[in-house]
This record gives sequence, structure tokens and C-alpha cells, in this order.
Amino acid sequence: MPYLTPSIRIRKTPFSSRVNAAGVKAYTVYNHMLLPSFFTTPEEDYRHLKSAVQVWDVSVERQVEIVGPDALRLVQMTTPRDVSRMQDDQCYYVPMVDTSGRMMNDPVAIRLHQNRFWLSLADSDMLLYCKGLAAAADLDVEVFEPDVSPLAIQGPKADELVARVFGDDIVSTRFFRHKTINFQGQDMIIARSGWSHQGGFELYLDGSQYGEALWDTLFAAGEDLDVRAGCPNLIERIEAGLLSFGSDITPAHTPFEAGLGKYCDLDTVNGFLGYAALSKLSTPARQIRALEVDGPPVPAIYDSWPLQDSEGNVVGQISSSTWSPDYDTNVTIAMVDRSHWDAGTVLMAKVPDADRNATVRAGFWG
Repeated sequence: MPYLTPSIRIRKTPFSSRVNAAGVKAYTVYNHMLLPSFFTTPEEDYRHLKSAVQVWDVSVERQVEIVGPDALRLVQMTTPRDVSRMQDDQCYYVPMVDTSGRMMNDPVAIRLHQNRFWLSLADSDMLLYCKGLAAAADLDVEVFEPDVSPLAIQGPKADELVARVFGDDIVSTRFFRHKTINFQGQDMIIARSGWSHQGGFELYLDGSQYGEALWDTLFAAGEDLDVRAGCPNLIERIEAGLLSFGSDITPAHTPFEAGLGKYCDLDTVNGFLGYAALSKLSTPARQIRALEVDGPPVPAIYDSWPLQDSEGNVVGQISSSTWSPDYDTNVTIAMVDRSHWDAGTVLMAKVPDADRNATVRAGFWG
């Protein structure tokens, strides 16, 4: 692949110096910012993630801060999930949907207090959209990007590392709830969450100037736990069925096609701008499915791969696929037509190196 040219437009993070020193092998760009792709190899990083603890620089999950008397109203305008019952220590996974019923982003919404929210974004520019809605509706809110950069602590030993640095009370945090810790005199939010199924936390660094010290503190405390720098791992996230916005979900899809219907509270939501359109799209003609692709490890995927039925008709598209050492198969995410999405259906995957059988599964692996 061609080399990625560094520039000021591609932002560094508060942890970039430490990530580079840790031996990052590759980056991608996400929300105009550097996101590590792997450190040793994807396979070795995967093994370590499942056995120890990793610290991930996920600063790319940029925050949109919405604060003011109309903050709840603005957040609700963007999503079919009813956020009116969110508590002040709660996180919600929220599909952000436009007025045509299509996906724009799938952030985690964090309620900090009654009139203050963060939207922790996937890879699309929602800051300007939220500013536009606020201006058009003349809402009494401020909308801006705060100096907040998430740092994930993931893996089976994450609880032990967090307990050593921040105390047992933080480890007792329930899933998708958050608490406040103090680091060098600065209050910061820490949530039990993260883009893996290995367990752990996301710490929202509040102030870039604390980044290197926070990183160093975690690594000093976790040396005997074999703590390493890591990043979201392609193999593990496909096994777990964690969808990537821009790859598995795009603005062409509805939340129902993305399998996110359980986050669409169309019976109770009030004030969601896409309600009328999305209400007509609740029965999808295609939907995300897990597949197993036969044969040796598939090549890296740069464009979607068509899925064909026995007559050569295109009935789906593969968006993510890679070899899983633990499951001894090519774990795969695809958007599949209703006519062919039942578990056990065998399709033909048009992989660049060869046509391969692909079998629809009843669910994901992890």
C-alpha cells in the first residue's frame, strides 16, 4: 500500500509520543486523527489482548460536548434511542440517524449531568451536524469539541491494573456506567466500556497535558501484568460482532439493517427528527450477518466482496473478514439479503484470490 504522508491536518494525540515509543507498526486515520493499527502483528496483538492487559490510544473517539438547558433535546433529535431516561452516570450506545432514516454515526452517549452530554464518536463528522441542528432550532446549548481523549484499558487483567491505579471502587463500576477519578488534581471520567469483548475500561483524559503522565503511570503499575500498548484488533472485534462505522455500517444503511433495532425506541421516543422515515423502514430487506469463509486465510480487504447465490445473483457484500486463530476459520461480517440470510445458507464469496464458499452463521463467535 502507498505510504501515508504525515501532515498537520492528520492530528496527533496526547499519547502519540508514547505510542511511537511502544513500537507501533502502522496507523490508520479516523476522525482526522492517528489511530494505531497494530504493534507486533495483528495475530500476536490478538493473543496478548486475550491473555493480559493492553492500553489503547483511542483519542480518535472524539467527543461532541453538548451543554445547556436544551442539551437533552438536541441529543434526542439525532437518535431513535430514547435518551430521556438516562441517568447522570450512564452511557448509551446510540445510532445517530438522519431524516431519511439512514445511519450517520454510532457513538456512545455519556450523560455527565442533567444538561451536559458527550457523544463519543465513530468515524464521521458529527460536530458540525450538531452545531447546525442547534442553530436551526435556536436551541439554548453550547456545542463544541472538548480537550478530551479516551484511553482504553482492555483485557482480562484490566480490572487488576485499574484497581492498582484508581482503587477497587472504580472496578465495581457496572457496564456502561461511569465514575470520576482524580489524576494529578484533574477530575476525569472512567467508564466500564471498550471496543473489545475482553473486558475493561475507557478513561476520558480531560486535558492533553496529562496524557504522557497518565500513560506512564499505567505502564509502571502494570509491568508485572505484562501490560502492553495495543489498539482495536480486527480479529477480536469480528469474532465479537463489533461493527465498524464506515466499513460494516455506512450512511446507506438503516439501523435495522445494521442489526441495531433494539436501540430504536420508536414506540416511546419523542423529538427524534428521523422518526417518520425510520418508522417506514423497520422491516429490512437486508441485514448484518456473521459468516464463515472457507479456505486458507483471506487477503486483506480494501473493497467489499460480493456474495452470490447458486445462480450467480449478488445477494450481499462482505465488509470485514480475517483469519481467526482461535476458531480456525475466516471470521466475516457481511450485509446479506433477507432471502439468503438464514443460518446454514451457503453462498459464494468473490474473494480476490479465489471464489470461496461462505456459510451464514446464527451469530458471532465471541
